[in-house]
Amino acid sequence: MHRKILMASTLAALLLSGAAWAQDKTLAIVVKGLDNPFFEQINKGCQKWNSENTGSGYTCLYTGPASSADEVGAVQIVEDLLNRPDIAAIAISPSNAPLMAKLLREKAPSIPIMTIDADLLPEDAALRATYLGTDNYLMGVKFAEHLKALKPEGGTVCLQLGNVAAANINARAAGTRDTLSGEEGIERLEGQGGWTEIAGCPVFTNDQIDLANQQMADTFTANPDLTAFMLIGGWAQFAPQAYAQVTDQVMDKLTAQSMVIVAGDTLPPQMDALKAGRSHVQVGQRPFEMGYRAPTVMLDLLNGTAVEPVIFTGLDECTQENAESCIGG
Repeated sequence: MHRKILMASTLAALLLSGAAWAQDKTLAIVVKGLDNPFFEQINKGCQKWNSENTGSGYTCLYTGPASSADEVGAVQIVEDLLNRPDIAAIAISPSNAPLMAKLLREKAPSIPIMTIDADLLPEDAALRATYLGTDNYLMGVKFAEHLKALKPEGGTVCLQLGNVAAANINARAAGTRDTLSGEEGIERLEGQGGWTEIAGCPVFTNDQIDLANQQMADTFTANPDLTAFMLIGGWAQFAPQAYAQVTDQVMDKLTAQSMVIVAGDTLPPQMDALKAGRSHVQVGQRPFEMGYRAPTVMLDLLNGTAVEPVIFTGLDECTQENAESCIGG
């Protein structure tokens, strides 16, 4: 008899825990790829939110395709999430903004959709409730301002970009070119403001770290008089050993500042590179803050709380001179 009572109580407990689990709702964050350490900072922010909100009935889920180059895979993950009954809201970092917008337009989700880190194109902004992340055009402006301070006479430059359809990277490139040239809407620098993009550039990494380093090495070899190389995203620096080998071949130029490197993001290996003289400027985003704030923003959308259409998370401007103190809280 005692055994039957124990079994019954155990079954009841399991049923109750199952019911509680069934009531939990998921706040999903879909990034471009799990292979990029930048996005792991978003994951850490998401997990910190989870640790502070146990028992809230909501869980932050971090997901994305294995490879940042898998644009179709990212769209498929969002589509799969939209078919799950536990998903309450989704924050998306689209690697291919038009392709993601096409899915959202076709599916017309009834749950709140926001973007994080990377936005949709302006003409598709109505498909998301808000964007949380970097002012990417301003980030490009900061790249250019620092480059102009280092090289006021201008020169030759190569821009390294990500996926062709990544709206956030393209916005940074636009801010960079507009500021270097002193004109708006410049598609390619051809002497405006004293700056010229070399043949073969920009180069597109497709968010592949190994390719980014190979592109840098090839560019340095083919252009010994290059004035500046600009990593509009941090890709090459995410592989510290490979990046060190690439910059070794031009270390004398970097030390003399006859060639300068300006790069995006301020993750620990990137700051190590800056302090070692392997770059001159790092303009950093705040991915941890993005991941930490996104679930709260999604809850605000669910609860009908007013949310601004754009929420910027700020930038950190790091140089060799302020490298010990430049990261904001």
